[in-house]
Amino acid sequence: MRAARRRLCSALALAYGLFSLYAAYTVFLRPRRSPAPRPPHRERRVPPGFTDHVALGDEEWNPWEGDEKNELAASQQRYEANLKMIKYGRSHPEQASLRVQIWGKAAIGLYLWQHIFGGHLEPADVTAQWREGRQKAGKTYFSFVTGPSVAPGYFSVEAEHVVLVLNGREQAKVASATQWLLYAQTLIQTRKIQHVAVVLLGNEQCNNAWIQPYLKRNGGFVNLLFVTYDYAFVNEEDVFQWPLGVATYRNFPVVEPSWSMLHDPRSYLCNFLGTVYKNSSRETLMDILKQDGLDKLCWIAAREQWQPQETNESFKNYQDALLHSDLTLCPVGINTECYRIYEACSYGSLPVIEDVMTPGDCGNSSMYHSAPLQLLKTMGAPFIFIKNWNELPAVLEKEKKINLQEKIQRRRKLLEWYQNFKAWMRQKFINTLESSFLASDKG
Repeated sequence: MRAARRRLCSALALAYGLFSLYAAYTVFLRPRRSPAPRPPHRERRVPPGFTDHVALGDEEWNPWEGDEKNELAASQQRYEANLKMIKYGRSHPEQASLRVQIWGKAAIGLYLWQHIFGGHLEPADVTAQWREGRQKAGKTYFSFVTGPSVAPGYFSVEAEHVVLVLNGREQAKVASATQWLLYAQTLIQTRKIQHVAVVLLGNEQCNNAWIQPYLKRNGGFVNLLFVTYDYAFVNEEDVFQWPLGVATYRNFPVVEPSWSMLHDPRSYLCNFLGTVYKNSSRETLMDILKQDGLDKLCWIAAREQWQPQETNESFKNYQDALLHSDLTLCPVGINTECYRIYEACSYGSLPVIEDVMTPGDCGNSSMYHSAPLQLLKTMGAPFIFIKNWNELPAVLEKEKKINLQEKIQRRRKLLEWYQNFKAWMRQKFINTLESSFLASDKG
């Protein structure tokens, strides 16, 4: 027994000795291998016009990468949240406190529904006789109908609260709008509906006296009025200023900002595609652009007669001009506010606005004292305002000295402002309806 133990101890000692010798050889005597080569570093492709990156060690730094990822993630979250809200509103309409039906009988209704509300219409065909959409927003379940087939008495009234979108720009349009108001009044009198609000494309000279008798405070039945241009009767109680928006009657689209729209260099300092009226400031603008060859730096296409509709080619040229110009020149027409302002914002082209009052009854209201464009100014629009086109050469000279990175930051600010402006108008519209209609129900 004792001999077996001796043999076991001897074997263990021998094994320990051999292991110690191997370890010493590995650490001190065995030749070292060179480290495996690292895979070659891949260079990122830098888009045209993008400023050179700054290297931090072996990492490449994109100064906008974080913002872009955050914006993409936020955009995706907003889209998914809106999608869930719309689906929920469709399946649970009874959860809403209000049901509001919008009758879109003016093209400005498409700006309200598609651009401000971000709503969709079915069918997508813009020539369809009947188009409709639905959306849950705030405490309200909205439905929207538009098209030639939407006529008084020939469609289903699906809500007790109605928003009428009307055109009052000229006398023939006023006559049609009046028929809709009389139809709504009949529905009020027969208790088919309870409340009416009006979104009005007002007269460009603010001659909107015809709508006044229909307002509830004047003995009528219209609870709320949202009206375009600097209408002097805006009081933020029952009369509110509404943005003109883009030319939806020409099918101007909802434009989604893109990476290239924000970052690519643009070929032209400015653009102006439009009608040049005799003895107008637009003639002055054309003369100034021709001086010192400024018209060669800008995309200019002037015509002598206004065209209500564009050809496919002229409309594409107009959109391309907005996309490829740093500035969009916005001379006054019959009114200072024009579709061009909002269309330029859609493409990140900074509006240069002739900040002068036009003839007529537009002007400061009891609430705002910054006409013209008091709504946009109150919302802090980051535009360039000039009082005379003689200031334009200095503006363009300064523009030549701005580098791409500064222009990118300016575009970002403009696009963000416009998105926020539309979101603010949407929320204000919803809050105003809910505050007025729900309070009336309780009263």
